[in-house]
Amino acid sequence: MGSEGRIERALISVTDKTGIVEFAQALVDNFGIEVISTGGTAKVLEEAGVPVTPIEEFTGFPEMMDGRVKTLHPKVHGGLLARRDSKQHMAEAAEYGIKMIDLVCVNLYEFEKTVADPNVTFEDAIEHIDIGGPSMLRSAAKNNDAVTVVCDPADYDAVLEEMRIHCGATTKTTRRRLAAKVYARTAAYDTAISMWFSTYLEMQEQAIDPDDPFEPPAVIDLHLTKVQDLRYGENPHQAAAVYGFTGEFAQLGSSPNPLVGAEQIQGKPLSYNNLLDADAAWNAVREFSEPAVVILKHQNPCGSAVANDVTTAYDRAFACDPKSAFGGIIAVNREVPLSLVEHFADQNKQFVEVLVAPSYTPEALERLSRRQNLRVLATGGAEGHAKFEVRSVDGGILVQTVDTVDEDPTEFTCPTSRKPTDQEMRDLLFAWNVVKTVKSNAILVAKNQAGIGMGPGQPNRVDSALLACERAEDACERMGMDADNLVAASDAFFPFRDNVDVLAEHGVTAIIQPGGSVRDEESIKACDDHDIAMIFTGTRHFRH
Repeated sequence: MGSEGRIERALISVTDKTGIVEFAQALVDNFGIEVISTGGTAKVLEEAGVPVTPIEEFTGFPEMMDGRVKTLHPKVHGGLLARRDSKQHMAEAAEYGIKMIDLVCVNLYEFEKTVADPNVTFEDAIEHIDIGGPSMLRSAAKNNDAVTVVCDPADYDAVLEEMRIHCGATTKTTRRRLAAKVYARTAAYDTAISMWFSTYLEMQEQAIDPDDPFEPPAVIDLHLTKVQDLRYGENPHQAAAVYGFTGEFAQLGSSPNPLVGAEQIQGKPLSYNNLLDADAAWNAVREFSEPAVVILKHQNPCGSAVANDVTTAYDRAFACDPKSAFGGIIAVNREVPLSLVEHFADQNKQFVEVLVAPSYTPEALERLSRRQNLRVLATGGAEGHAKFEVRSVDGGILVQTVDTVDEDPTEFTCPTSRKPTDQEMRDLLFAWNVVKTVKSNAILVAKNQAGIGMGPGQPNRVDSALLACERAEDACERMGMDADNLVAASDAFFPFRDNVDVLAEHGVTAIIQPGGSVRDEESIKACDDHDIAMIFTGTRHFRH
């Protein structure tokens, strides 16, 4: 830096070349700064007409070893780390011909993007570990009293504007802010490398299938990138934002078709509650291989159905509880056709906050465009789930594997005298897929593969059963069906037989539950007394 703190020499080496030509050109044209650059960056700048000093000319040493060694040189790091207020430092710099570097503009090899590819090889991942870039960033950030360090293209304009105001210099406050940003970036970068290496070694040394569930490690360094600010949190007085996992966590904490990162085709900005509800609905609808629709309200699936096509599935899901469906979220696991949009928008005149699906036909999008405030999300697919989920508690986080329904029905047991019919078994398996998405204590009553009665979040299971049955009876009356031959799913075991007695009184003929209570025999006897078939799955599905 010059005697008045002006920036006189800049070193530029970037992977993301967004805006770099304009930034470098402004440094040269407006402030007369000498620009030093490396490899591909130097080529881009030269082709754009920006005067550049190649790194090998500056150091007097050629780039070598396929570019692995180019900026790891005393003339680079001496020029970055030398304290301008130290006579000793400046004398040593003069003795060895080290020129000061006042500004560093570096962003790193795209390691996180590279290892996000499931087909990446070990060798390719290794070659995308940046060494010189983090070294320069850290040296420049350490000497922020004198050196301006820029690692994000979003900061180019602000740096230039400050230099215009301060005659080619930046302020100490800005340099420290940019230095802090550098250390956050290099920490996230190193964590991504560490996580990838650990996962790779586990798979190699312990022959762990990469598709196996996430095994919680002893230490987790979570690094996330802000995707967007939200209008507000659960309530208007709460601030909120949404962040996306980076690096290795993008593979563990995200499915192949996650909600964060989905294309928003139209509509108002998503709110905190929109995202929570849409995520719950999206996770629920992906449990099914058949065409399925889930309508969700306040984290509970008030309508759910499968059918031969998604429009029919929507009609049956909406019929489960039209009142609760108002203002809800619709999730669809197939491309959305015009007919589905016409049914909810024109036929039912349903107010919908968010519609999420893999894709939409052009005709459907044209019709949806008439509802400008409706948030329409396209995920590109409906396969798979994340491996783990994170929730915050005061002072820390909770981490658990995602609860996907992947049990083998052939391993279920039937302890009752009567076995379920084929139709009952189809309905039981449907209800078992849905009940895990209902808040505990959870009871779901179903008929013809539609969730017609839901009892969520009650402090005791009998109240949940009563709520589910009452809603199922209302749905049957509304749809012109007899309230009989119903099935029920419970997310956890029945502690007493009274749950069975309540369900039996309301037309339930088959039940699916985990089993495992010390009073299972009482529930089995109650089923036999009422001629109810009951299935034990052996797996509980609480959702708090």
